[in-house]
Amino acid sequence: MRFINDMHDGDNVTGIYLCKQKNMAQTKNGKDYENVILSDKTGTLSCKIWDPNSMGIGDFDVNDFVEVHGRISVFNGALQMSIDRARRANPESVDQSDYLPVSSRNIESMYKELLAHVDSVKTPYFRLLMDSLFVEDQAFISAFKAHSAAKTIHHGFIGGLLQHTLAVCDLCAFYCKAYPKLDHDLLICAALCHDIGKVRELSDFPANDYTDEGQLLGHIVMGVEMIDEKIARIKGFPAVKANQLKHCILAHHGEYEFGSPKKPALIEAAALNFADNTDAKLEAFTEILENVSLVQGAGNGWMGFNKLFDSNLRPTM
Repeated sequence: MRFINDMHDGDNVTGIYLCKQKNMAQTKNGKDYENVILSDKTGTLSCKIWDPNSMGIGDFDVNDFVEVHGRISVFNGALQMSIDRARRANPESVDQSDYLPVSSRNIESMYKELLAHVDSVKTPYFRLLMDSLFVEDQAFISAFKAHSAAKTIHHGFIGGLLQHTLAVCDLCAFYCKAYPKLDHDLLICAALCHDIGKVRELSDFPANDYTDEGQLLGHIVMGVEMIDEKIARIKGFPAVKANQLKHCILAHHGEYEFGSPKKPALIEAAALNFADNTDAKLEAFTEILENVSLVQGAGNGWMGFNKLFDSNLRPTM
Protein backbone atom coordinates (compact mmCIF):
# COMPACT_ATOMS: atom_id res chain seq x y z
CA MET A 1 0.00 0.00 0.00
CA ARG A 2 1.38 3.40 -1.02
CA PHE A 3 0.37 5.84 1.70
CA ILE A 4 -0.41 9.45 0.87
CA ASN A 5 2.36 10.82 3.08
CA ASP A 6 4.89 8.82 1.01
CA MET A 7 3.94 10.44 -2.29
CA HIS A 8 6.20 12.90 -4.13
CA ASP A 9 5.96 15.28 -7.06
CA GLY A 10 6.15 13.35 -10.33
CA ASP A 11 5.18 9.96 -8.87
CA ASN A 12 2.93 7.62 -10.81
CA VAL A 13 0.63 6.04 -8.26
CA THR A 14 -1.61 2.99 -8.40
CA GLY A 15 -3.50 2.06 -5.25
CA ILE A 16 -6.75 1.85 -3.34
CA TYR A 17 -7.95 4.84 -1.31
CA LEU A 18 -11.11 5.96 0.46
CA CYS A 19 -13.17 8.59 -1.37
CA LYS A 20 -14.01 11.39 1.07
CA GLN A 21 -15.46 13.89 -1.39
CA LYS A 22 -16.56 13.99 -5.02
CA ASN A 23 -18.21 16.80 -6.94
CA MET A 24 -18.52 18.08 -10.49
CA ALA A 25 -16.98 21.39 -11.53
CA GLN A 26 -16.15 23.30 -14.70
CA THR A 27 -13.01 24.84 -16.10
CA LYS A 28 -12.99 28.47 -17.25
CA ASN A 29 -13.64 27.12 -20.74
CA GLY A 30 -16.79 25.33 -19.60
CA LYS A 31 -15.35 21.81 -19.66
CA ASP A 32 -16.62 19.43 -16.98
CA TYR A 33 -14.21 17.82 -14.53
CA GLU A 34 -14.49 16.23 -11.08
CA ASN A 35 -12.92 17.25 -7.78
CA VAL A 36 -12.15 14.21 -5.64
CA ILE A 37 -10.59 13.96 -2.21
CA LEU A 38 -8.98 10.61 -1.43
CA SER A 39 -7.76 9.60 1.99
CA ASP A 40 -5.93 6.99 3.99
CA LYS A 41 -4.80 6.92 7.61
CA THR A 42 -1.89 9.27 6.85
CA GLY A 43 -3.93 12.11 5.38
CA THR A 44 -5.96 13.36 2.44
CA LEU A 45 -5.11 14.11 -1.18
CA SER A 46 -6.86 16.53 -3.53
CA CYS A 47 -7.43 14.94 -6.95
CA LYS A 48 -8.82 15.92 -10.34
CA ILE A 49 -10.52 13.78 -12.97
CA TRP A 50 -10.14 15.95 -16.06
CA ASP A 51 -12.14 13.60 -18.32
CA PRO A 52 -14.98 12.07 -16.25
CA ASN A 53 -16.46 10.39 -19.35
CA SER A 54 -13.27 8.49 -20.14
CA MET A 55 -13.60 4.71 -20.53
CA GLY A 56 -11.07 4.36 -17.71
CA ILE A 57 -13.26 6.11 -15.16
CA GLY A 58 -15.80 3.83 -13.48
CA ASP A 59 -18.67 4.72 -11.17
CA PHE A 60 -17.84 5.33 -7.52
CA ASP A 61 -19.29 7.42 -4.71
CA VAL A 62 -18.26 9.10 -1.47
CA ASN A 63 -17.17 6.53 1.17
CA ASP A 64 -16.34 3.96 -1.50
CA PHE A 65 -12.90 2.38 -1.67
CA VAL A 66 -11.52 3.33 -5.07
CA GLU A 67 -8.64 1.83 -7.04
CA VAL A 68 -6.98 4.68 -8.92
CA HIS A 69 -4.05 5.29 -11.22
CA GLY A 70 -2.74 8.81 -11.55
CA ARG A 71 0.19 11.20 -11.51
CA ILE A 72 1.24 13.37 -8.57
CA SER A 73 2.05 17.05 -9.12
CA VAL A 74 2.34 20.20 -7.02
CA PHE A 75 -0.27 22.95 -7.05
CA ASN A 76 -0.02 25.98 -4.72
CA GLY A 77 2.58 24.19 -2.66
CA ALA A 78 0.47 21.08 -2.03
CA LEU A 79 0.44 17.68 -3.68
CA GLN A 80 -2.46 16.71 -5.89
CA MET A 81 -3.25 13.81 -8.22
CA SER A 82 -4.55 13.81 -11.77
CA ILE A 83 -6.57 10.58 -11.97
CA ASP A 84 -6.40 8.72 -15.29
CA ARG A 85 -8.19 5.52 -14.25
CA ALA A 86 -10.54 4.77 -11.37
CA ARG A 87 -12.89 1.98 -10.36
CA ARG A 88 -14.77 0.97 -7.23
CA ALA A 89 -12.84 -1.61 -5.18
CA ASN A 90 -14.30 -4.45 -3.15
CA PRO A 91 -14.26 -3.30 0.52
CA GLU A 92 -13.56 -6.88 1.59
CA SER A 93 -10.26 -6.77 -0.28
CA VAL A 94 -8.79 -3.95 1.83
CA ASP A 95 -7.61 -3.59 5.40
CA GLN A 96 -9.87 -0.77 6.57
CA SER A 97 -7.46 0.18 9.36
CA ASP A 98 -5.18 1.55 6.61
CA TYR A 99 -7.81 4.14 5.72
CA LEU A 100 -8.99 5.54 9.03
CA PRO A 101 -6.92 8.47 10.31
CA VAL A 102 -5.94 7.97 13.95
CA SER A 103 -4.24 10.24 16.45
CA SER A 104 -0.48 9.75 16.65
CA ARG A 105 -0.89 9.68 20.43
CA ASN A 106 -2.11 6.68 22.42
CA ILE A 107 -5.82 7.12 23.06
CA GLU A 108 -5.90 5.36 26.45
CA SER A 109 -2.90 7.36 27.67
CA MET A 110 -4.59 10.59 26.65
CA TYR A 111 -7.78 9.56 28.41
CA LYS A 112 -5.83 8.85 31.58
CA GLU A 113 -4.39 12.37 31.38
CA LEU A 114 -7.88 13.77 30.85
CA LEU A 115 -9.12 11.97 33.96
CA ALA A 116 -6.38 13.74 35.92
CA HIS A 117 -8.12 16.99 35.01
CA VAL A 118 -11.41 15.50 36.18
CA ASP A 119 -9.72 14.57 39.48
CA SER A 120 -8.49 18.17 39.86
CA VAL A 121 -12.10 19.36 40.16
CA LYS A 122 -12.92 19.56 43.88
CA THR A 123 -16.26 21.41 43.94
CA PRO A 124 -18.75 18.61 44.79
CA TYR A 125 -21.50 19.43 42.27
CA PHE A 126 -19.02 20.06 39.45
CA ARG A 127 -17.21 16.81 40.29
CA LEU A 128 -20.47 14.83 40.22
CA LEU A 129 -21.21 16.31 36.80
CA MET A 130 -17.77 15.46 35.41
CA ASP A 131 -17.91 11.92 36.84
CA SER A 132 -21.34 11.40 35.30
CA LEU A 133 -19.86 12.07 31.86
CA PHE A 134 -16.22 10.98 31.88
CA VAL A 135 -16.28 8.13 34.44
CA GLU A 136 -19.76 6.60 34.50
CA ASP A 137 -21.30 7.09 31.04
CA GLN A 138 -19.66 4.28 29.08
CA ALA A 139 -21.56 4.97 25.85
CA PHE A 140 -20.44 8.60 25.90
CA ILE A 141 -16.85 7.67 26.82
CA SER A 142 -16.61 5.21 23.93
CA ALA A 143 -17.95 7.77 21.44
CA PHE A 144 -15.75 10.55 22.89
CA LYS A 145 -12.57 8.50 22.47
CA ALA A 146 -13.40 7.52 18.88
CA HIS A 147 -14.63 10.86 17.53
CA SER A 148 -12.84 13.55 15.59
CA ALA A 149 -12.96 17.20 16.62
CA ALA A 150 -13.88 18.40 13.13
CA LYS A 151 -14.71 17.17 9.66
CA THR A 152 -11.63 18.66 8.02
CA ILE A 153 -10.10 21.79 9.60
CA HIS A 154 -8.30 20.39 12.65
CA HIS A 155 -8.11 17.13 14.62
CA GLY A 156 -10.09 15.35 11.89
CA PHE A 157 -9.07 11.87 13.01
CA ILE A 158 -10.02 9.12 15.46
CA GLY A 159 -9.06 10.39 18.89
CA GLY A 160 -9.05 13.97 17.62
CA LEU A 161 -11.82 15.14 19.95
CA LEU A 162 -10.00 13.65 22.94
CA GLN A 163 -6.64 15.09 21.85
CA HIS A 164 -8.12 18.57 21.34
CA THR A 165 -10.04 18.50 24.63
CA LEU A 166 -6.93 17.43 26.53
CA ALA A 167 -4.88 20.23 24.97
CA VAL A 168 -7.55 22.81 25.87
CA CYS A 169 -7.62 21.48 29.44
CA ASP A 170 -3.83 21.69 29.67
CA LEU A 171 -3.89 25.30 28.48
CA CYS A 172 -6.68 26.20 30.88
CA ALA A 173 -4.84 24.60 33.80
CA PHE A 174 -1.84 26.80 32.92
CA TYR A 175 -4.08 29.87 32.73
CA CYS A 176 -5.39 29.12 36.22
CA LYS A 177 -1.85 29.17 37.62
CA ALA A 178 -0.93 32.35 35.74
CA TYR A 179 -4.17 34.20 36.46
CA PRO A 180 -5.48 33.43 39.97
CA LYS A 181 -8.71 35.36 39.34
CA LEU A 182 -9.92 32.41 37.26
CA ASP A 183 -12.30 29.93 38.89
CA HIS A 184 -10.31 26.73 38.35
CA ASP A 185 -13.18 24.26 38.69
CA LEU A 186 -15.54 26.24 36.45
CA LEU A 187 -12.90 26.68 33.74
CA ILE A 188 -11.68 23.07 33.79
CA CYS A 189 -15.25 21.77 33.65
CA ALA A 190 -15.95 24.10 30.73
CA ALA A 191 -12.77 22.91 28.99
CA LEU A 192 -13.72 19.28 29.49
CA CYS A 193 -17.24 19.83 28.17
CA HIS A 194 -16.87 22.55 25.54
CA ASP A 195 -16.98 20.16 22.55
CA ILE A 196 -18.91 17.18 23.93
CA GLY A 197 -21.73 17.94 21.48
CA LYS A 198 -19.48 16.78 18.65
CA VAL A 199 -20.23 13.14 19.52
CA ARG A 200 -23.74 13.91 18.20
CA GLU A 201 -22.82 16.52 15.59
CA LEU A 202 -20.47 14.26 13.62
CA SER A 203 -21.06 10.69 12.48
CA ASP A 204 -18.67 7.81 13.11
CA PHE A 205 -15.77 7.03 10.79
CA PRO A 206 -15.31 6.44 7.93
CA ALA A 207 -18.00 9.00 7.06
CA ASN A 208 -17.05 11.56 9.76
CA ASP A 209 -19.73 13.85 8.37
CA TYR A 210 -22.42 16.07 9.85
CA THR A 211 -25.50 14.29 11.15
CA ASP A 212 -28.97 15.74 10.52
CA GLU A 213 -29.03 16.82 14.18
CA GLY A 214 -25.61 18.37 13.75
CA GLN A 215 -26.69 20.32 10.70
CA LEU A 216 -29.82 21.63 12.42
CA LEU A 217 -28.45 22.42 15.90
CA GLY A 218 -24.65 22.29 15.95
CA HIS A 219 -22.33 20.98 18.64
CA ILE A 220 -22.51 24.08 20.88
CA VAL A 221 -26.27 23.85 21.38
CA MET A 222 -26.18 20.06 21.65
CA GLY A 223 -23.37 20.25 24.21
CA VAL A 224 -25.47 22.53 26.42
CA GLU A 225 -28.40 20.13 26.04
CA MET A 226 -26.18 17.24 27.18
CA ILE A 227 -25.04 19.25 30.21
CA ASP A 228 -28.67 20.04 31.06
CA GLU A 229 -29.54 16.33 30.88
CA LYS A 230 -26.80 15.47 33.40
CA ILE A 231 -27.42 18.44 35.72
CA ALA A 232 -31.11 17.50 35.96
CA ARG A 233 -30.04 14.29 37.72
CA ILE A 234 -27.85 16.07 40.33
CA LYS A 235 -29.98 17.22 43.24
CA GLY A 236 -29.26 20.75 44.39
CA PHE A 237 -26.96 21.76 41.55
CA PRO A 238 -26.69 25.58 41.91
CA ALA A 239 -28.54 27.33 39.09
CA VAL A 240 -26.01 30.18 39.00
CA LYS A 241 -23.07 27.79 38.48
CA ALA A 242 -25.03 25.77 35.92
CA ASN A 243 -25.67 28.95 33.92
CA GLN A 244 -22.03 30.03 34.19
CA LEU A 245 -20.86 26.66 32.87
CA LYS A 246 -23.37 26.71 30.03
CA HIS A 247 -22.38 30.29 29.17
CA CYS A 248 -18.74 29.23 28.81
CA ILE A 249 -19.77 26.51 26.37
CA LEU A 250 -22.10 28.83 24.44
CA ALA A 251 -19.37 31.50 24.15
CA HIS A 252 -16.33 29.34 23.45
CA HIS A 253 -16.15 30.30 19.74
CA GLY A 254 -15.82 33.90 20.84
CA GLU A 255 -17.46 35.76 17.96
CA TYR A 256 -20.87 35.59 16.32
CA GLU A 257 -19.32 35.18 12.87
CA PHE A 258 -17.56 32.05 14.13
CA GLY A 259 -20.86 30.47 15.16
CA SER A 260 -20.81 31.53 18.81
CA PRO A 261 -24.36 32.07 20.19
CA LYS A 262 -22.89 34.36 22.87
CA LYS A 263 -19.76 36.45 23.30
CA PRO A 264 -17.72 35.80 26.47
CA ALA A 265 -19.11 37.67 29.49
CA LEU A 266 -17.07 35.82 32.13
CA ILE A 267 -13.30 35.72 32.47
CA GLU A 268 -13.50 31.91 32.37
CA ALA A 269 -15.43 32.07 29.07
CA ALA A 270 -12.76 34.35 27.61
CA ALA A 271 -10.00 32.01 28.77
CA LEU A 272 -11.79 29.00 27.26
CA ASN A 273 -12.18 30.83 23.96
CA PHE A 274 -8.45 31.65 23.87
CA ALA A 275 -7.46 28.06 24.71
CA ASP A 276 -9.83 26.54 22.17
CA ASN A 277 -8.70 28.91 19.42
CA THR A 278 -5.01 28.43 20.25
CA ASP A 279 -5.12 24.65 20.00
CA ALA A 280 -7.39 24.60 16.95
CA LYS A 281 -5.24 27.07 15.00
CA LEU A 282 -1.87 25.56 15.93
CA GLU A 283 -3.08 22.03 15.16
CA ALA A 284 -4.47 23.24 11.82
CA PHE A 285 -1.13 24.91 11.01
CA THR A 286 0.70 21.73 12.07
CA GLU A 287 -1.44 19.63 9.74
CA ILE A 288 -0.84 22.07 6.87
CA LEU A 289 2.92 21.82 7.40
CA GLU A 290 2.76 18.02 7.55
CA ASN A 291 0.79 17.86 4.31
CA VAL A 292 3.32 19.99 2.40
CA SER A 293 6.49 18.76 4.09
CA LEU A 294 7.47 16.85 0.95
CA VAL A 295 7.20 19.83 -1.37
CA GLN A 296 8.91 22.59 0.58
CA GLY A 297 11.03 23.51 -2.39
CA ALA A 298 7.99 24.62 -4.40
CA GLY A 299 7.41 28.36 -4.82
CA ASN A 300 10.59 29.36 -2.99
CA GLY A 301 9.21 27.77 0.14
CA TRP A 302 5.87 29.60 0.09
CA MET A 303 2.83 27.32 0.28
CA GLY A 304 0.18 29.66 -1.12
CA PHE A 305 -2.73 31.59 0.35
CA ASN A 306 -4.64 29.88 3.15
CA LYS A 307 -8.20 31.05 3.90
CA LEU A 308 -8.13 29.95 7.55
CA PHE A 309 -5.11 32.11 8.33
CA ASP A 310 -5.84 34.76 5.67
CA SER A 311 -2.19 34.65 4.69
CA ASN A 312 0.35 33.13 2.34
CA LEU A 313 2.04 30.53 4.53
CA ARG A 314 5.50 29.01 4.59
CA PRO A 315 7.41 26.61 6.85
CA THR A 316 10.18 27.87 9.10
CA MET A 317 13.38 27.46 7.12
